[in-house]
Amino acid sequence: MNEDPNKTRELTRAERLYRLRHSCAHIMAQAVQEIFPGASLAIGPPIQDGFYYDFDLPRPLTDEDLTEISKRMNKIVAGNHRFVRKVLPREEARRFFEERGQGFKVDIINRIPEGEEVSIYESDRLVDLCAGPHARYTKKCKNFKLLSVSGAYWRGDETGPQLQRIYGTVWPTKKELEQYLELREEAKKRDHRKLGKELGLFWFHPWSPGSAFWKPKGTTLYQTLEEHWRKSHKEAGYLEIRNPIIYNKALFETSGHWDHYKENMFTMESHGQEFAMKPMNCPDTMLYYKSELHSYRDLPLRVSEGGLLHRNEKPGTLSGLTRVRQFTQDDAHVFVRPDQIESEIGEIIGLIDRTYSLFEFELKLFFATRPDNYMGELEKWDRAEAQLRRALEASGKPFKVNAGDGTFYGPKIDFYVRDSLGRDWQTATVQLDFQLPERFELTYIGKGNRPERPVVIHRAVYGSFERFIAVLVEHLGGAFPTWLAPVQARVMALTDEINGYAREVAAILRQSGLRVEVDDRSEKIGYKIREAETQKIPYMLVVGGRDRDAGVVDVRTYSEGRRGTMTPRDLAAEMLQKVQDQTFDVKLKKVDLWKDEDVLEIDMEGRGF
Repeated sequence: MNEDPNKTRELTRAERLYRLRHSCAHIMAQAVQEIFPGASLAIGPPIQDGFYYDFDLPRPLTDEDLTEISKRMNKIVAGNHRFVRKVLPREEARRFFEERGQGFKVDIINRIPEGEEVSIYESDRLVDLCAGPHARYTKKCKNFKLLSVSGAYWRGDETGPQLQRIYGTVWPTKKELEQYLELREEAKKRDHRKLGKELGLFWFHPWSPGSAFWKPKGTTLYQTLEEHWRKSHKEAGYLEIRNPIIYNKALFETSGHWDHYKENMFTMESHGQEFAMKPMNCPDTMLYYKSELHSYRDLPLRVSEGGLLHRNEKPGTLSGLTRVRQFTQDDAHVFVRPDQIESEIGEIIGLIDRTYSLFEFELKLFFATRPDNYMGELEKWDRAEAQLRRALEASGKPFKVNAGDGTFYGPKIDFYVRDSLGRDWQTATVQLDFQLPERFELTYIGKGNRPERPVVIHRAVYGSFERFIAVLVEHLGGAFPTWLAPVQARVMALTDEINGYAREVAAILRQSGLRVEVDDRSEKIGYKIREAETQKIPYMLVVGGRDRDAGVVDVRTYSEGRRGTMTPRDLAAEMLQKVQDQTFDVKLKKVDLWKDEDVLEIDMEGRGF
């Protein structure tokens, strides 16, 4: 048995947070075992803003249990026990946990390859299977907070035992913990499901789980984003197509999805044939390419489709607009010659960069390489990864490697955006594919008048309209810039006698193409203004008798407050300029507790909140 040697180099903030959160998860596991001596421990990893641990317990946990677990954790922390690492032979480690009835740990050990070391950590009365690393002493974990309990399954298998997952967070200082808890409360206020209802954008119904019902204002928001997408793609030389939703399984057998992705697809039988609703646009876009002959002069051929897609997501994973069963992907496929790959990817990165700069998002790029279940020849994978890397390097943008996280048919670039609350979301993607052109036998006539094989670049800018809108709503807190707002202005009269003038003002603005409402209710003006602010309407226009006589409106904006008077036509000109320029006229207060982008390496899915 060996104790882990002390590290002499200075740890990064990301490494310190990882150790802190990993250690706190173990402290929580000990506290749970003290309350439930027969508890079976599953896994307890750190995530980006905290940690969790999964347990098999004799009964459901209550709020009172979390309070008691916290008390016991505080005692363990105060004891300042040391975390000690030891290495055991594989068989000895298996026997150790078998004797203690820890079947999940035995399962983990059984999956460790022969010859690899098995490490355990001891601290106070807890002995846990763990690769580490940890903080040196439990006292380092004093700034913690248990947050919630949810259900989980061992290795995601719904046929296995249901576990209980306790989430918590821990930070190096009390101030950072308090800041995080404040951010968490702010995130609850900004939850897109909450704001979607309050702002009249969308709603959900249990009869169609995993699908959004879009209200008129939400539909306007959706269509405005779609119009921007369509315009920007036309300018970049894309051709838009529209394909069916349901296909014979032969399409997906050819593409490889039937073997690699069938469990995520909605399938059905009709007249003795098997069909599926398409989960992505790639296979049928290959059919579009193959429907005509192509020359090397036709390439790059840029084809976009905002197609409706369906994926058979598990009920427990559905979450508002961020994880749905029906969605529209702003998809495109670019058919290129091999010598065009790097320049075309550079153009796509530029398009993505311009789109996200409209909303003051920070972009982070990750290069995802070959997964274990890859399809096709290794030589082609190596070539695809090399060309994608060169394109990334040529873009001048920093990126990190996410080894083994590529799709089964090709490597990819994943784009993460950091929102105003410091949270990271995966949105856009660019994927390089040598496989589908082979499987669909795609060709173009080369310079030598012989058929040659194109390469396909799969890419999405928003990712999906639904997910992007969810991220945008929370990033902006529901306060959209004027060009995007479902209602760009609301005209409010001081008295009922002025309602006629309010409608005249609205008519002038509408004739200019602006989206305007009139509040002609018999309510006090203060109430009307407060309600307009609650709805986060960019322009709030108050009109009274003097304004009518002078032919002006009293202008308030959501971001600036009261501005003074303007004529309706001057106001329309100002607003139209903002729409044309897609001005970001929103006051965005950004906060970031993480300070070090390396924290993302802890858990790419650990957004938390």
